Amino acid sequence: MDTLTQLQSMLQDNEEVLWYGQPHKKCFVLESIFNPLLPFAAIWALFDCAFICAMVFSDKQSHSPMLLFAIPFFALHLMPVWLYLGGVLLCFRNHKNTHFIVTNKAVYISGGYFSLHFERKTFDQITYFNIRRGFFDQRLGVGDIIFDDPAEFPSRRKIKNNFVIHDIPDFQEVYNLIREQKEKSHQ
Repeated sequence: MDTLTQLQSMLQDNEEVLWYGQPHKKCFVLESIFNPLLPFAAIWALFDCAFICAMVFSDKQSHSPMLLFAIPFFALHLMPVWLYLGGVLLCFRNHKNTHFIVTNKAVYISGGYFSLHFERKTFDQITYFNIRRGFFDQRLGVGDIIFDDPAEFPSRRKIKNNFVIHDIPDFQEVYNLIREQKEKSHQ
């Protein structure tokens, strides 16, 4: 059973789907590539490559025993780079598994690389939501709807939350739809 079917199976009988979407693929991939780990991974890779090159092009007589130690060492030492590259490569799988559904009762979000997560928030559980548009969002004409209560995180300026409808082209319409449904739920 695919991810969308699994997410749809969470819907209750009396729920009407008002909107369905997936993230804009190009923006999703670009945000995965240009994440905060990129500079760290790049600098780490440059330093390790410099040491590897210096070792390979150094005195050839002691080359063989040193390589037996250096290859496994640098394979492990480059772990931050492998983690970054793995995250970039797995973003395609995460995109395939990411779906958003807004019904007349709740918001549903699925996602994940290996293990899938399916989340549901009723409009009564949603206390705060807003629009966020990052660098790539603005360039590609998409936006994010973030669901957070800033009162819960007063010391943090940026909140990392997994319950986000991100990289959608019709972000303003979906925001208005959620606001309308939230208002209806309080009547």
